[in-house]
Amino acid sequence: MESEIHQENSRFGKLQTYLREFVYGGIDGAVTTFAVVAGGYGANLDAGILIILGFANLLADGFSMSVGAYLSAKSERDTYDKHEKIEYWEIEHLPEIERAEIEDIYRAKGFKGVLLQQIVDHICADKTLWVNEMMKDELGMMRDSKSPFKIGLATFASFLLVGLIPLTVYLWNFFYPSSINIFFWTSVLTGLAFLLVGWLKSVVTQTSALRGIGETVLLGLLAAVVAYYVGDVLEQFFK
Repeated sequence: MESEIHQENSRFGKLQTYLREFVYGGIDGAVTTFAVVAGGYGANLDAGILIILGFANLLADGFSMSVGAYLSAKSERDTYDKHEKIEYWEIEHLPEIERAEIEDIYRAKGFKGVLLQQIVDHICADKTLWVNEMMKDELGMMRDSKSPFKIGLATFASFLLVGLIPLTVYLWNFFYPSSINIFFWTSVLTGLAFLLVGWLKSVVTQTSALRGIGETVLLGLLAAVVAYYVGDVLEQFFK
């Protein structure tokens, strides 16, 4: 029983690790896809064309965003590794200078006298600890334990999952035609998606749930309004 609980907590912890990427990928997916739907509705496009445009945006923009997230995370990791190698070289070849830098760092934190020397001796006795201290306190850099590939994957998955919501009613009506107001129900479902993702955003940012939801819904609403009127104006212009 305890083993099962531990496994569940482990899985939940892994999900939480990439929650930030999931949230922002989901927000972007919902906003951009709903904007495409709203723009197409404003331009009085056929539902089939709108579905094609929606899926084209969903896959292309989702892939682009996930690649960007992956490359950004990989670039940060490569930069950290580069500076880490430099610090190891300096500790190996310039130990007195690097020791003096550790002393300066901890003296600035308020340590002095015998205690300061004990701390410096302890840090400098372990090269890994020494380098980590230099990276953190001298360069202001910390290694991100998250995998760049998983960051990109979480972003892509959430973009597709949440971004698909504005298209679900159109897809359903395409295969099972009815007289329902498609755009109205699409707006309702997308609004619910914004509420959920906005709440998750507040969890990530440790802010008010009302604020997180409000910001996300407002962003989606503004994007949809702009897209709708752009589609409407262009439809009037080109018809």
